[in-house]
Amino acid sequence: MEFNGNHLIELGYRPAKWFKDAITHINENNLDEVQIKEYLDQFKQPDIIPLHDIAKDFIINIRAEHESEVDNVEKVINTMKVLMKTPTLTTGALMPDACPTGPEGLIPVGGVVVAKNAIHPGFHSADICCSVMLTDFGDADPKEVLDAAHSVTHFGYGGRPRGEQMPMSQELMDAFRENYFLNDEKLISIARSHMGTQGDGNHFLFVGKSKNTGNTMLITHHGSRAPGAALYDKGMKVANRFRQDISPETLRENAWIPFDTEEGRAYWEALQLIRTWTKENHTNIHDAVLNKLGAEKQDRYWNEHNFVFKDGDLFYHAKGATPLDDKFMPDITGPRLIPLNMSEPVLIVQGKTNERNLGFAPHGAGRNFSRTQHKKSLAHKTVEEIFDEETKGLDIRFFSNEIDISELPTAYKSAKNVRAQIEEYGLCEVLDEVLPYGCIMAGDVGKNAPWKKKKKFRKA
Repeated sequence: MEFNGNHLIELGYRPAKWFKDAITHINENNLDEVQIKEYLDQFKQPDIIPLHDIAKDFIINIRAEHESEVDNVEKVINTMKVLMKTPTLTTGALMPDACPTGPEGLIPVGGVVVAKNAIHPGFHSADICCSVMLTDFGDADPKEVLDAAHSVTHFGYGGRPRGEQMPMSQELMDAFRENYFLNDEKLISIARSHMGTQGDGNHFLFVGKSKNTGNTMLITHHGSRAPGAALYDKGMKVANRFRQDISPETLRENAWIPFDTEEGRAYWEALQLIRTWTKENHTNIHDAVLNKLGAEKQDRYWNEHNFVFKDGDLFYHAKGATPLDDKFMPDITGPRLIPLNMSEPVLIVQGKTNERNLGFAPHGAGRNFSRTQHKKSLAHKTVEEIFDEETKGLDIRFFSNEIDISELPTAYKSAKNVRAQIEEYGLCEVLDEVLPYGCIMAGDVGKNAPWKKKKKFRKA
């Protein structure tokens, strides 16, 4: 009788790509029962790792302060209950700025989860190492700083035009070429062209004054741009190959790469290189503004809030949460930053690991509603009316010259409530505040996007 896939399944093997070649080999060589077992030893599959029967415990540092927040809080708690059944997870926490990112089981923004010996690309998402950097400009005029920054930064899709690119260090390019995940000339080319760019969405360049000293501060917010997104895509593919073999019940978005594999160690190294790229990106923008003004920095510090942090065999995945514990940041040079919205101060904070925070604080103000829902709620007003009401007294600029109302203050949770819950739950200590003067964001980059113009032209 001809050997087939059902025989392999009866022998305890799970369907896999090698089935076809193995069946052909067995039939062509007319292997007997003993020979079949000896031949199949090379395809021995690892035991299936099931989901936790009961979700692992997680700490809830959020509550609804207003009826508009009830649905959001319920959703983030419910999604964590599903997420915490993922086999690798040991504990987790929700921050006051938490909001869902999709169907139940996906890590919410404002979520921290701890995995044992595993890295989950889906838990840091495509915007790897989204982060904030502050430079103290001393007694510089905030308008001059914002004007200079506007002339040197770059928002929107893609990289900088040729002739306007900022340099990526040769040392970092060499390191990319030595890494399994980053040794890709197309990716390296993108990394070079995206250096000195800030993207779109909620990324910003903010200028304000220290409440304590009166000094002018510049703060940038962005992640690793297209090179980070490319690493994420590669990481998810590898993680899902492992998932299919070792934990097919796990959601695709929650797949992981075991750290004690060649792929796991290479992915961890790639994350550190993307982190270095992102910090270099911030630094290039800040230094360009200093050079434009002929100024010298008084102080500078930086932290990511969308990353994976290692402590022994535990991997802390922060999806929009600010690391407080020094063990998470080998290059720590100062306190941490929590931006709220363009009309509110950026908080300068410090803190230690305690029983509620797992070593983290919120990363911002979060959202109660989607961008689309928020825009619908304001449909009775013109864009200009909304902008004038919400940015009064501030110098707010959109790089695309198109106002994006989904990034104005009312699009976000109450900054007052987030601050109150930081204090209530004892998450961190506020040391200073950067009072807002103005900021630059990408704006509505899709409104007059080139591909939309092409579509209109075709219709005509």
